[in-house]
Amino acid sequence: MEHKEQDEQLTPAAAAPRPAEVLKKEGWEWVKALAIAAALVIIIRLWLFTPFIVDGISMEPNFFTGERLIVNKILYDIRKPKRNEVIVFLAPEGKDYIKRVIALPGETVRVEGDHVYVNGTELDQPYLKEAIEKAHQEGHAYNVRDFPETKVPEGAVFVMGDNRSHSSDSREPSVGFATYKQIAGRAEFIFWPLNKLSFIHF
Repeated sequence: MEHKEQDEQLTPAAAAPRPAEVLKKEGWEWVKALAIAAALVIIIRLWLFTPFIVDGISMEPNFFTGERLIVNKILYDIRKPKRNEVIVFLAPEGKDYIKRVIALPGETVRVEGDHVYVNGTELDQPYLKEAIEKAHQEGHAYNVRDFPETKVPEGAVFVMGDNRSHSSDSREPSVGFATYKQIAGRAEFIFWPLNKLSFIHF
């Protein structure tokens, strides 16, 4: 009877994991969790989304130097760019540009002062309404760089910066049209500075 009681007392103690084993198991779980998280970050960064830092004044008054955006890299694998969307693309000089899509493949586009015409119809530009009105109240045009009527080639889009008089964009031969192959993605979200945290509307 005494031998049986000893067995009953020893069994739970023998089954309990030792502290070193517990720490080893927890450490391995952390390693696996961190590896999974790192893999997800790499997948998201390479194939889905990527951060972009605005550099320069070409997209003012809507985007300013130092602002950080999230760019959707997969959207244009599913569908083509649409008018008014803000895109990031690789310019011929090898630098990433952020501009707004104005005209699509096969459309004609011309710029006369603050008026932009696509297929002969004036384009509504709500994202510049206040800036244009302010310039007119001051007695001058917001945009001083025109562009003759031109047809957008297939597989490309005509882009301009919102700061029309101070933007290197499709109006310049050195930049030209942004081809689909050059486009990195669509700007989706401003995440810095925090006071401008918001989705980008089109």
